[in-house]
Amino acid sequence: MKKSLKAWFAVARVNFLPLSIILVFLGTAIAFYDGFLNIPRAILALVGLVLLHMSVNVFNEYFDYKSGLDFKTAKTPFSGGSGTLPAGLLDPKKVYIFGIECFLLGASIGAIFLLITKLLLVPIIVLGAIFILFYTTHLVKWLLGELAAGMGLGLLPVLGSYVVQAESYSLKALIASVPSGILVFNLLFLNEFPDLEADKEVGRKNLVILLGRRKARWVYSFLTILTYLWIVFASLFGIMPLPSLLGLLTVPMGFKAIKITIENYDERDRLIPALGANVVVVLVTQLLLGIGYSIGALL
Repeated sequence: MKKSLKAWFAVARVNFLPLSIILVFLGTAIAFYDGFLNIPRAILALVGLVLLHMSVNVFNEYFDYKSGLDFKTAKTPFSGGSGTLPAGLLDPKKVYIFGIECFLLGASIGAIFLLITKLLLVPIIVLGAIFILFYTTHLVKWLLGELAAGMGLGLLPVLGSYVVQAESYSLKALIASVPSGILVFNLLFLNEFPDLEADKEVGRKNLVILLGRRKARWVYSFLTILTYLWIVFASLFGIMPLPSLLGLLTVPMGFKAIKITIENYDERDRLIPALGANVVVVLVTQLLLGIGYSIGALL
């Protein structure tokens, strides 16, 4: 029983779910700064996003197993899948059904928020559903995987969490959501470096394959720096509160990831520390932004 439960946790990639928690926290904090805060809605949004995040993780595991990708990738702590299905620990059909169940439960919560917000969330929910249902089967083959990740598990959840609270859109909230989009785009982008050959073999088309690792390392570096510049200028121009500059505390870790990537872009084992540093940058930067907004709301 314990072994089976561990396998289900692995296939749902629960170690990646803190991202969803931080996204909802950030979106809610932005709304709090603007004078809106409804804790029950925030909790419900969190449950919904976690379920949808689990569904895309499970679908990814299932379709990567079916395509044979899981048998070709060299697993790292941050990429290459959980290895649950290739190891025969779970029935693939049951895993697929579990993914559908998570999606339907998450979508049900989305439907509740559609009613609450008078359909304001339609664009976000429709795009989110497309990203979840077609990510592994289509989008990763059309050079849209990184964009889908950045939007679907970055910008849109933050903006959506804001709309759930404020029942309206805000240009400032959209601008404040952009760093999340860039960071999560970069999260997937760097994680694709070790899998380039395997991804190419099964027909995937992503930016790392298109550019090659040598050029892709500069894109990763540019986007990391752009994230910090975005926070600086948005704060200085009054679009984001000055306490948002707390997000800059991850700059040393960001430059560590850049340095390792530039020097070891083609060496999988030596690149792994960069993958780890990048995860810290993605999670902690957004957490600090949320804390910054919360401080701004209380001042």
